[in-house]
Amino acid sequence: MRKIKIVLYLVICFGNISASGQITRETGSINELLRSVETHNTELKAFSQRMQAQKTENKLSNNLPDPTVSYSHLWGADNSSETIGELIVSQSMDFPTLYHTRRQLNRQKNVMADHEYQLKRREILLKAQEICFDIILLREEQLLLKERHQNASELAILYQQRIESGDANVIELNKVKLELLNAKTEASINETNLKKKEEELIILNGNTPFQTEQLTYPAIVLPTDYAEIKDDVLNGELALAALEQESRVGHNLLKVAQESWLPKLEIGYRRNTESGAPFNGFVVGFSVPLFENKGKVKMARQQLLSTELSKEQVKSETSYNALQNFREAQKTKLLMDEYASLFKEHSDLLILKEALKSGQISLIEYFSEAAIIYQSQLNYLQLENKYHKTVANLFKNKL
Repeated sequence: MRKIKIVLYLVICFGNISASGQITRETGSINELLRSVETHNTELKAFSQRMQAQKTENKLSNNLPDPTVSYSHLWGADNSSETIGELIVSQSMDFPTLYHTRRQLNRQKNVMADHEYQLKRREILLKAQEICFDIILLREEQLLLKERHQNASELAILYQQRIESGDANVIELNKVKLELLNAKTEASINETNLKKKEEELIILNGNTPFQTEQLTYPAIVLPTDYAEIKDDVLNGELALAALEQESRVGHNLLKVAQESWLPKLEIGYRRNTESGAPFNGFVVGFSVPLFENKGKVKMARQQLLSTELSKEQVKSETSYNALQNFREAQKTKLLMDEYASLFKEHSDLLILKEALKSGQISLIEYFSEAAIIYQSQLNYLQLENKYHKTVANLFKNKL
C-alpha cells in the first residue's frame, strides 16, 4: 500500500513538463497579440493623439503675438473742419534670444512627450501580457479539471453499479457524487474566469477579437547572477529615462524664466495727418517686466530640484524592485524544479483508479491521494504563471 502511494505521488501527471522543468514551447503567439494590441488599443491611440496635440501646443507657444492696428480721428471743438488723423500699426515681441531658448525648450518637451507615450505603451502591453499568462493558466487548469471531472464521472458510474450489486454503501456513493459536483463547480468557475480574461483582452485589443487557444508561455533563460542583467535593466528603465528628460526640460524652463526678465520690444509704423499735412514715422518701445515674471525663476528652480529628487528616488526604487523580482523569479523557479523533479512521466491517475477498483485502497485513501496529486498540479501551474509574470515585469522595458 505504501509503495503504491509513493509511486502515485511521484508519478503526478503533467505531460508538458520535462524532468528538468524546462519550457520548450513556441513563443510567437503572444508577440503577435502584443503587436495587435499596440495597433488597435484605443487608449493608446488616444494618448498618442494627446501627445501630438501637446507637441503642437509646444510649437504654438513660441509664436509672435498678433500685430495691432489702431486709427484715431480727432476734430476741433470750434471748427469741425479741422481734423487730425493717426494710424498706428505695431508688432510687439519678446527679446529675440528668448525665442531661441523657447525653441530649445519645446524640442525637449517634444522628446518628453515621446517618453510619456513609451511609458503608457509599456503599461498597456504589460497588462495585455499578464492577461495572456492568466489565459494560459486558466486553459491549463481547464484541462486538469476536465480530467478530474472525467475521473469523478467514472467513479460515480462504478459506485452506482456497486450499490446495485451490494458492494458499496450510500455514504461512499454520496462522497463520489460530492466529488463530481465539486469538479463541475470548479470547472464552471474556471470557464467564467476564462471568459472574463478573454473579454478583457478583447477590450485591450480595441474590441478586435484575437484567437487565444494557441497562446503559450515564452521560452525564458534567466541568468543565475543578477549582475549579468543589472546594468541592462537599470539603463533601460523607461521611467528613469523620462525623469532624465524631465530634468533637461527643467533646466530649459529655468533658462527661459531667467531670460524672461529681458525687456519686451515693440516696433511699428505711424502716420499722422494734421490739417491735410501727413507725417510718417516709426514707433519703437519696450516694456520692463517688473511684475509679470516675479517669482518665476524661483518656481523653476524648485521644480527642477523636485525632478532631481524624484530621479534619485526612482533610481533607488528601480534597483530595489529589479533585484526583488530577480530573487522572486529564482525562488519560484527552484520550486518549479522541485515539482518537476517528481513529474517523471505522464499519468492520468490510472494507477490510483485501478488500485481503488481492485480494492487495494479505500475510497477515502483514493480521495486523499487524488487531492495531493491535483493540488500538486495546480501548485505547479500557479508557480509557472507567477514565474512568467515576475520575469515579464523584470524585463518590461523590452516590450
